[in-house]
Amino acid sequence: MKDRIRDLLEKNRTHPISTKKIIQKLDLQTKNARANMEAALHKLVKANEAELTPDGRYRSTAQPDEIVGKVDYVNARFAYVISEELEQDAMVSANRLNNALDGDTVRVRLYGSKSSERRLEGEVIEIVERGREEFVGRIELSPRFAFVVPDSRKMHHDIFVANDATMDAKNNDKVIVRISQWPDKNKNPEGKVVRVLGKAGENEAEIHSIMAEFNLPFEFPKGVESQAKRIKDDITEEEISKRRDFRRITTFTIDPADAKDFDDALSIELLENGNYEIGVHIADVSHYIKPGTMLDKEAIERATSVYLVDRTIPMLPERLSNELCSLRPDEDKLTFGAVFEMDGDANIVKEWFGRTVIHSDRRFSYEEAQERIESLQGDFARELVVLNTLALKLRAERFARGAINFETTEVKFRLDENGKPLEVIQKVRKDAHKMIEEFMLLANKRVAEFIYKKGKTRKNSPTFVYRTHDHPNAEKLGAFSAFAKKFGHNLVVDEDAISNSLNKLMTDIMGKPEQNVLETLAIRSMAKAKYTTEPDGHFGLAFKHYTHFTSPIRRYPDVMVHRLLQHYLDGGKSTAKDKYEKLCQQSSDMEKRAADAERASIKYKQVEFMKMQEDRVFDGVVSGVTEWGVYVEIVETKCEGMVRLSEMKDDYYEYDEQNYRIIGKSNKKIITLGDKVKVRVLNTDIDRRTIDLEFSEK
Repeated sequence: MKDRIRDLLEKNRTHPISTKKIIQKLDLQTKNARANMEAALHKLVKANEAELTPDGRYRSTAQPDEIVGKVDYVNARFAYVISEELEQDAMVSANRLNNALDGDTVRVRLYGSKSSERRLEGEVIEIVERGREEFVGRIELSPRFAFVVPDSRKMHHDIFVANDATMDAKNNDKVIVRISQWPDKNKNPEGKVVRVLGKAGENEAEIHSIMAEFNLPFEFPKGVESQAKRIKDDITEEEISKRRDFRRITTFTIDPADAKDFDDALSIELLENGNYEIGVHIADVSHYIKPGTMLDKEAIERATSVYLVDRTIPMLPERLSNELCSLRPDEDKLTFGAVFEMDGDANIVKEWFGRTVIHSDRRFSYEEAQERIESLQGDFARELVVLNTLALKLRAERFARGAINFETTEVKFRLDENGKPLEVIQKVRKDAHKMIEEFMLLANKRVAEFIYKKGKTRKNSPTFVYRTHDHPNAEKLGAFSAFAKKFGHNLVVDEDAISNSLNKLMTDIMGKPEQNVLETLAIRSMAKAKYTTEPDGHFGLAFKHYTHFTSPIRRYPDVMVHRLLQHYLDGGKSTAKDKYEKLCQQSSDMEKRAADAERASIKYKQVEFMKMQEDRVFDGVVSGVTEWGVYVEIVETKCEGMVRLSEMKDDYYEYDEQNYRIIGKSNKKIITLGDKVKVRVLNTDIDRRTIDLEFSEK
């Protein structure tokens, strides 16, 4: 009773409460409950946790805790505030957000103590920093004013726009609107249109909307483009003399058929002792981009290339990404090499790291390389077979050490000239893909170990950029294990057994309808990989130390790794850790943003494709059950939609949260996770990127 009254007084800190109001708010119906209330109030006053006001009401005397955190707007009713000062997120109801929006940094007054085990609640008392000032949405015009309806599900306010601030946008255009005035409580923010993207529903407008939603750049600043164009493309003899020359060694690249930037190449040479010298050669971006230049600052800001369904938003200007740095065939190119002497069992006899120069003999697509591996015919077939044999042994060794075999199903689209999706295609990874992956993993791992071992202990290991992956959270694993059990799969979650158990699960579900659902949820139950200067391990790969060395054209951390590696090869001392940790955090943040934008563009195309399939009946698998509906993943297209409970007219269905299912009240029909169902498209919403489904009578 004391706790309940204390919470009530703290929530109404500015308004003292009468005993009558306490009885009403806490629903104290019995005489005994009211007696307990009076005793509890007496104890609170005696302990100086509450005081009696002159007019006979009570108020809290406790000094409120205040924290600073970031708003995560869940729905129109409430948000969470995430803060490093709290072990659990604080919940803030919408009417106490005081116009804070998703992503804003805010100061929150808490109701209850930080140390409380109960769910913390609070009220925003100050907006420290706005997360963003521009939003993308669809404009709705009326004779005297307009509103922009934001695309983001986490923006729950339409934005008022005066008629003279629309930039002549037409009704139903997609626009970018900048907030010019933040309103008083319960009023809409006001703004002005700063860019018209085009008619809602058209490919260019929708993709530009996704770019704007995730704050992705539309073009490079002119100064950055000019600086890139001024870089000379000649390679001097003086520069070559500083490098190990691989131009006479067999070298080739293997990339997707539509790739334009080739940032990794493999060289192979049979040595006199019967071993192989394998070179992993990576574009030497750090030779062209110097610290502190406009190019470098722009690369830091972007941190990664972003791959949307119909375009790439590159980290570097085309002059660098597709020309100077791209390891195109029949051209001398400056590279950074990780070179390994390996025996026939893929054991490393010697290794060497440093700057190289190469001349690629051939540009293979994955399909061309796979054809040679399978047929043993064609140019460089023997070399590809040797590399594949070594890669298979590296892969087997990695899994034997406890690496987890995540093979998520990815989709791509065949688009017409207007960006309209004609077909959804599931990507297939064959030996050629896995071969390249293994040699890239090897280079990344050995570079990280090489630098770490330069210090005698963790404490004096030189500053470096690592890619780390923590052990999974036990609670999340437990929930995933329970989920997998619904499909008839057992997962052992003990720390020593989890890797083998996960691998067995991944093998068991291969080719089954629930494969994509369980693979996706397995990854979500894992910790997120990140960049950091802390030399921790990588759980998923089962590596003690790991970095990103192999993709500097599209990832800034790899550029940092090249610079640091060369610095230490030259005998340099350990560099400032704080500076690199800040850059690591920026790279991790931008990586998440890029992944979110890529998912949004895929979802948009899936919704657009399914809109054209409204008459078809699809096989599906129940992938989620909630109190408002049943999520179904369509087997053929890997699109996920929802059958809303409100649309199920054959009965009233109740949600059984404990068992991930719904049950018909009269017909007792049960729909649960993993059920195979047939569905058809009921409705699609391009703006929200959602698909509504209905169960098919067929």
